[in-house]
Amino acid sequence: MQFNRLMLLLHKEFLLEFRQRYALSGIVLYVLSMIFVVYIASIKVRPEVWNILFWLIVLFASINAVVKSFVQESGGRQLYYYQLTDPASLILAKILYNTLLLLVLSILAFGVYALVAGNPVKDLPLFTLVLGLGSLGFSIAFTFISAIAARANHSATLMAILSFPVILPILLTLMRLSAIALRLIQDTSYRKDIVNLLAIDAILVTLSFVLFPYIWKD
Repeated sequence: MQFNRLMLLLHKEFLLEFRQRYALSGIVLYVLSMIFVVYIASIKVRPEVWNILFWLIVLFASINAVVKSFVQESGGRQLYYYQLTDPASLILAKILYNTLLLLVLSILAFGVYALVAGNPVKDLPLFTLVLGLGSLGFSIAFTFISAIAARANHSATLMAILSFPVILPILLTLMRLSAIALRLIQDTSYRKDIVNLLAIDAILVTLSFVLFPYIWKD
């Protein structure tokens, strides 16, 4: 896997995004819809509920943003990639791009959500770290599952079903860490949760590199 090849694939992902604007348009629409719903509800969200709603918003927005990773790739385009690059470079470029995309999504969602529902975050550096870890974990999981689901007819439905057992431990850990950042939980050993989250990400990345070449050749 060459660095220049990886950079070219990343450049390709950004070019396609700015030409088609699927994910960017979906993010803007989702955030605006969230603002409208919260504004219409006109309620003050408690910190416990704020934490849960925020990660549910990020979760479903992430699914909509990443589902297109391989689903939108036609058979002819995938054959073209097969002749030009190796599977490791392709899956890594997809993961890196989706991580950046989801990080922007999470920051945007947090800014707008805090504006309309209040900002109960007490430890902003920790919460920012959690956003980064969440973006990385969601990106790895959804990108790999998108590659599997792209081989099926009902890819979006299959992606939602396959992602649930993989995403659940990541989501629960993220909610626990953000609860600590909101001072809902007093726990000084949260570094163990961060290590566990990184371990899950490492396992998913390893599985992606091992299994994706077989999926790609199918």
